[in-house]
Formats: sequence, structure tokens, C-alpha cells
Amino acid sequence: MAQGLGNNTGDYAPLAAALREDHGLPAAVVARVTRPDWLRNAAGLADANYWRGTLSPRPVLDWYLERVEEAVSEARKLCAQDGKISLIGHSAGGWLARVYMEEFDASDISLLLTLGTPHLPPPKGVQGVIDQTRGLLNYVEKNCAPAVYTPELRYVCIAGRYIQGAPLLGSSAVASDEVLAVDTPSEGGEAVIVNTSDKSTPSSATWRARFVGQGYKQVCGRADVWGDGVVPEMAAHLEGALNISFDGVYHSPVGADDEERPWYGSPAILKQWVHHLLS
Repeated sequence: MAQGLGNNTGDYAPLAAALREDHGLPAAVVARVTRPDWLRNAAGLADANYWRGTLSPRPVLDWYLERVEEAVSEARKLCAQDGKISLIGHSAGGWLARVYMEEFDASDISLLLTLGTPHLPPPKGVQGVIDQTRGLLNYVEKNCAPAVYTPELRYVCIAGRYIQGAPLLGSSAVASDEVLAVDTPSEGGEAVIVNTSDKSTPSSATWRARFVGQGYKQVCGRADVWGDGVVPEMAAHLEGALNISFDGVYHSPVGADDEERPWYGSPAILKQWVHHLLS
């Protein structure tokens, strides 16, 4: 499992434990990363390509790719002989997993499953949009293998619809972002946002929707879209992959609540996508 930017191994401990203990996947391994490790990325500031917006993942992110390689190697030892590996990537860990598969031996990886990953580079020429990855997602789009869904290799890209963003200025009628409860059907179906406000007239945009919208805009060029609070839904899907969206799902394990603000790895949500690892 490849974690997202700023996350550490411990953030995914409950998810890994659930995969092992509740779903019979004893080889669930999380790459060993601490929060201070992410400071290594500052090395990119010394690369002229950073300032040009043409940065490449290597060598700046070699340290991370090597941690993923260590986790995959550990999983191989725990798997049955000739077993296939499923690689899960959360947030930036999803597109970094694509780089890993391009640069390392991925012959036994049969599934890449991404959770809230911003796969697509931000559009060029949109006022106020700056590529936060400094060219890394452009590199991924141009140099990594396209997504496929075949018997040999499957890409499954999961997005969350937790809150709809709104433009920073002006009036905008968007769905309220006050999530009061989440109804998660026990068998099948998707998590559903339950809102007790009157839906007969859409509420005006809240400050939170406007704030979130600015984050969405930096990723996909638009503020008035649905997303998981960090990554817009439209950026978390890839052409050629099996693309899935879950309503009411928050981006990160940090700040999540399994009952009222579930993230992709919360038990009720995990039940809805874990079968992709078992098939």
C-alpha cells in the first residue's frame, strides 16, 4: 500500500489490519514512511525543472519509490508462490504507484487500485491555477502506461463525493456541505449523504464550499465540482480504468470518522471495494 502525501504508515494501520483480519489478506503491507520523510521532497527545489514546471519523479522521489519496493518485496514473501500482487495507492500514492510500476519490476502486479488519487495534470491556461506538482503529473501522463482493465492487469480508480465546491466569489447554488449523518447499506450500494436541510431550494454556497472549491480548482481547473474534500471526482478517474465513485466519502484517514465522516478505508466503505482485491 502506497500512502498519500504527508501521511505515515500508522495512518493506514486500521485499514491494513482490516484487510488481514476481516478479509483474509495476510500480505497487506503498508510502505514504511514517516511524516518527516516527506521533507526529502525539498530536494526538488534545487532542480531547475521544478521552477520550469517540468519536474520528473526521479531522482527527487526515489526515496519513496524504494519504500514502495520494500513493501512489495515483503508482500511477495507473504504471498503464496506465484501469487499476484494488488497495489493500493491513496492520494498521491496512486500516481506514484504508476511511476513505480513503470520503473520497477511489476510483472506480478495484477491490480492497481487507487483511492482519491489526482491522476490528471491541471489544465493549462486557466487563470489562478498553478501546477502544485511542478510538472510531475504531466510526466506521469506522458510516460506511464495508460490505464487498462484486462484479465492480466486491472486499474480500479475510486473517487469520493463528500462535498461540492463553489467559486470563491459570486453567488452559487450548491448542495449544502453540512454532513449530518451517513447511511451506509450493509450489503451493496454506495454510502449516501443524509442531509436534514430542506432540499427544495438549494442552499447558497458556504465558506467551506468556497474554500474547498479553490482546492479543487488547483487540481482540475474548476471549483464547482464534487470531490472528496481534497481531490475532485473528475480528476480521480482514468480513461481505460474501472472508475467508481462513492457518495459521502472523505479524502483522508486523518480527520475521518468511521460513522459520520468515513474515508475510503473506513469499514463500511472498504466492504464496497475490497472484492476487487479478492477476485
